Amino acid sequence: MSTTTDQTSPAQASTERRPRKNRPQAVLEVLGKTRVSPRLLRLTLGGEGYASLNRNEQTDAYVKLLIADPHSGLQPPYDLDALREQSPELLPTRRTYTVRRWDDEAQRIEIDVVLHGDQGEGVAARWADEAQPGDRIAMNGAGGGYTPSPEARRHLLIGDHAALPAIAAALESMDPSARGLALVHLDHEEDRLDLVHPGGVELRWVIGAREQLLDEVGALDLSETAGLDVFCHVERGITKQLRRLLVKEAGIPREQISISAYWALGRIEDQFQAEKREPIGAIDAED
Repeated sequence: MSTTTDQTSPAQASTERRPRKNRPQAVLEVLGKTRVSPRLLRLTLGGEGYASLNRNEQTDAYVKLLIADPHSGLQPPYDLDALREQSPELLPTRRTYTVRRWDDEAQRIEIDVVLHGDQGEGVAARWADEAQPGDRIAMNGAGGGYTPSPEARRHLLIGDHAALPAIAAALESMDPSARGLALVHLDHEEDRLDLVHPGGVELRWVIGAREQLLDEVGALDLSETAGLDVFCHVERGITKQLRRLLVKEAGIPREQISISAYWALGRIEDQFQAEKREPIGAIDAED
């Protein structure tokens, strides 16, 4: 379901001319994996490479996995400059995943990978499904930019399967007295999880068509925006429409909202990331 073009935009051309800066690679070992729902696989990764990660306290902290073709013979860490120069076709695929949980004492992280179970299964999902204890994986990170504000009067979290780890981590980090609503879209009822959350924060699952999120948000009373802390990260097309509801119509100050797309329908991550520099990928283009 991807699209390609032979044309190169000015933004893409500029990016191609700009030297790439290689970020430090942390190499972790697969310690175990657990199927936490029919379509969600949790991997535990750890080892000495943990110390090379940019550990941070953001609840949406993320790493970028570097996944080499298993037939390439490459082993992490990778000399990316040499590969770009000599064998660009062997460059590892880069995929972004939220850190579901940090364990500093045991020097390990957990990441959750959505498994679609069809011929459209992605590179990372295939790698995760086939990974065995002892396998090694290189990654960059961790990045991140959101943690629920402890001063907020109310929280509104909006996400889907891809954002579920970040929402789960955010809910766990909140004070027990926190209040608000978490709206989580899933395609399938059986993928619900038993998430820990404050008693005053309602966890509402939205099952089926993702457009239902628009109806749910449109029905909310958002007339009082003072003290409202918003996290909104879903598919790109839906995110743009939610932004209109939250920013344009409800008038929530932009500094109170963490909003961006985690993915785009019909795009693999390489295309999705490249399009962030194009008008099609802009969420806040009208601000």
